[in-house]
Amino acid sequence: MEAAVEFSGEQTTENNVRRDLLRPLTGASGQYLTAVVLCSAVVIWALVAWGYQIHYGIGVAGINRPVFWGFYIINFVFWIGISHAGTLISAILRLTDAGWRKPVTRAAEAITVFCLMIGGMFPLIHLGRVWLFYWLIPYPNDRLLWPNFRSPLVWDMTAIFTYMTGSVLFLYLPLIPDLAMMAKRSQGVRGFLYRKLSLGWTGSDRQWHAMERAMKLMAGMILAVAVSVHSVVAFDFSMSVAPMWHSTIFAPYFVAGAIFSGIAALVLVMAALRHFLHLQHYLRPLHFDNLGKLLLLMSLIWMYFTFAEHLTVWYGNNPAEINVFNVREHGVFASALWCMVTCNFIIPFILLGVRKLRTITTICLASVSVLVGMWLERFLIVVPTLSHPPLASGWGAYTPTWVEWSITAGTFAAMALLYLLFVKAFPIIAIWEYEDDH
Repeated sequence: MEAAVEFSGEQTTENNVRRDLLRPLTGASGQYLTAVVLCSAVVIWALVAWGYQIHYGIGVAGINRPVFWGFYIINFVFWIGISHAGTLISAILRLTDAGWRKPVTRAAEAITVFCLMIGGMFPLIHLGRVWLFYWLIPYPNDRLLWPNFRSPLVWDMTAIFTYMTGSVLFLYLPLIPDLAMMAKRSQGVRGFLYRKLSLGWTGSDRQWHAMERAMKLMAGMILAVAVSVHSVVAFDFSMSVAPMWHSTIFAPYFVAGAIFSGIAALVLVMAALRHFLHLQHYLRPLHFDNLGKLLLLMSLIWMYFTFAEHLTVWYGNNPAEINVFNVREHGVFASALWCMVTCNFIIPFILLGVRKLRTITTICLASVSVLVGMWLERFLIVVPTLSHPPLASGWGAYTPTWVEWSITAGTFAAMALLYLLFVKAFPIIAIWEYEDDH
């Protein structure tokens, strides 16, 4: 007897669920192919820009004295932050066994893996001489050369590798039952790959219990890893004595901001999947409403941290810090600061705080606003501090070049491209979670 799943008062059979969720894997519309070609073109252009930088040196970027961190580190922090969508949102929902999580978790977990792939490239891009990246790895060698363990590059590399390993496993484990099911329906190379990836899954009670235990364990571990990773990213800044960086609040501030931007990214991905893959029966207004409430909560938390950071600097009136504070509040960076506050607090508070205004469309608008605001936040953390060191004689400016703009655009195109390819290879919603046959 077929298992039944209820969607908005309708009874949808197990076969219909499989049909709906496997449909995006077959065929490719003109719209899909156009999106793949456009994203690929932008990614290729970004790779050309990176190749140009490798050939001519890091000097072709806008990075110079005193601003030695620019778009590359800004984007690094931004993408690593968004990666928390999968680990924290999905892991928390799995651990609490929230019933509405089923169509959300895989989309969130995929965001984590793709964002880590993109964000993890930026320390290498920023390195300039990328062919020497292996100097960061602590491996035995005859020259007795070891990395500088005080360098944030080593911290970031260790954290990202750990996070990436856990996130891939977290995405892969719940994919196994669906891979086994697709292996029976597929032929040729695709069927062969599905069979290999399914690891001989038969759906026995023992396998189900083992996978559920593994998922609970991974969810607990990935939560700790996710928090520690973005704390390490925060330590890249707070362990220095630079103005407005040397603060004990930076680690929780960065983690809160990461969850904030991660939820916003997840909302936009879900909206795109709902519209283009026709998954309205699965990604329902309830899911967007719940994520909208979480987004509103994180907006309030973000505003609290931001206010606390600026209040402490203003009240302390340290000359070195007050210079950076002034250029951020009413100097050359003031427009970016108030745009950030508007995007991260005012717009979400209005659109999400008023129940009648909180619809799928307004939640998506608030999410776009948050992503813009969070990128500006990363910019305002990096550039004003570096361009205004304690000694006024060392002040300078930073202007990104076409190379940095091209690589930045390429990262957004790469995110879209990876998602486009993923939804054609695997069901974006776990089919087995809607079935009661186990």
